[in-house]
Amino acid sequence: MTIKRLVVLFVFIFFTGASSVSSAPPDFVQTADKAAPAVVNISAVKVVQASKKLSEDSPLHEFFERFFGGIPRPKEQKSLGSGMIWSPDGYIVTNNHVVANARQIKVNLQGGKKTYDAEIVGQDPATDLALLKIDADGLPTLKLKGSKEIQTGEWVLAIGNPFGLKYTVTAGIISAKGRVIGAGPYDDFLQTDASINPGNSGGPLLNVDGEVVGINTAIVATGQGIGFAVPSTIVKDVVTQLKKYKRVRRGWLGITLQDVDKQMATALGIEKAEGALVASVQPGSPAEKAGIRSGSVIKELNGQKIEDSREITRKIGDLPPGETVSMTLWHDGKSKKVEVTLGDRGKALQKESTQQTPDDETEALGIQLKPLSMREAQSLGLKSDQGLLVVSVHPQGLAAENGLKRGDVILKANDVSVDQIDEFKEALQKAKESGVLLLHVNRQGQKFFLTIPLKQ
Repeated sequence: MTIKRLVVLFVFIFFTGASSVSSAPPDFVQTADKAAPAVVNISAVKVVQASKKLSEDSPLHEFFERFFGGIPRPKEQKSLGSGMIWSPDGYIVTNNHVVANARQIKVNLQGGKKTYDAEIVGQDPATDLALLKIDADGLPTLKLKGSKEIQTGEWVLAIGNPFGLKYTVTAGIISAKGRVIGAGPYDDFLQTDASINPGNSGGPLLNVDGEVVGINTAIVATGQGIGFAVPSTIVKDVVTQLKKYKRVRRGWLGITLQDVDKQMATALGIEKAEGALVASVQPGSPAEKAGIRSGSVIKELNGQKIEDSREITRKIGDLPPGETVSMTLWHDGKSKKVEVTLGDRGKALQKESTQQTPDDETEALGIQLKPLSMREAQSLGLKSDQGLLVVSVHPQGLAAENGLKRGDVILKANDVSVDQIDEFKEALQKAKESGVLLLHVNRQGQKFFLTIPLKQ
């Protein structure tokens, strides 16, 4: 064999061998050991508000009395979750659903040597994040990595306390980025196949270098290897505001939006089905003051193209109240630019809640609904856009008391299909005669019935 052939053979073996080594899964031992002390176990005691018993006139009264002894009274319920130490002086990040409505919160550090009482500093239901504080100092912390740098296919490690078990580590990859799962208006989740189970909520998702890329938040009950985490970039922004303001300050326009499909684009004289169509404008809102009208299509925000309604919602929410933004609109076949000074979303929603009238049926149930779009249906794993999407659920409202959750899709109300809010209100009005509302609900592909006793 010639020297030239030997050299070629050596180079081939060297690089193919190096390739096989680089493709092997990483060693997570050191990553897990270093990260473990900064992960905590959280236990909370909540008061669950159960509904009153059905009235004797209700057709379901006898059924519930016979088989369940009536609907149970308020009772205490324990919840378990995980958390991550945010700073050495005792600030801890977790999921809002772990501590929402809790009257008592306990934090246990790894090793179980000491348990601390925790207080809630601030909560943000929109991103399902909460900030706690314990009386401690000199605690270990973890470094955050900007989630924009994370790549699909990257190895990750999830640490938490699933099913109440102490300290568990699971590994997987980033399956996808920017997932919309119907949890709220600011959905932008990382999807991972690292095993995430009940009790993992609030724990960190780490890369191979031990940097936090997200906070584990949700799972798909009907799927395997499908979990979701709030990206670290969002976590950093939300926690910084919770620590400073006790709440998250978000920009507000005062409009409702919907996506532009091909038929709408043709009717509006737009070349491509992109942008966000303004469905309604709230009187006195920043949008109305700037001259934005129903039927306008938002094409650009601060010079950046807008693809759909969710994008504009997220970008406006990322901006602080009081900031002035530039928008390019399409209306009446012409393009124009406007400047809008953003309001405060939190204060606007609070003001709306104080102005609600008692006969507003959907708010009386403690829910906000919107027609389900095809994009939202696909993100929820549904085959059609039939029904109404539950956008928000007040934790102490009638709907929440009886099991309805944000992200649910209401298909029927008292056996009547509902695709518009007016249809739902009409069915709800008729349901008052019997005293109970029967809903057919689709939750992540699982269909079931749910009853809501109506208070007189």
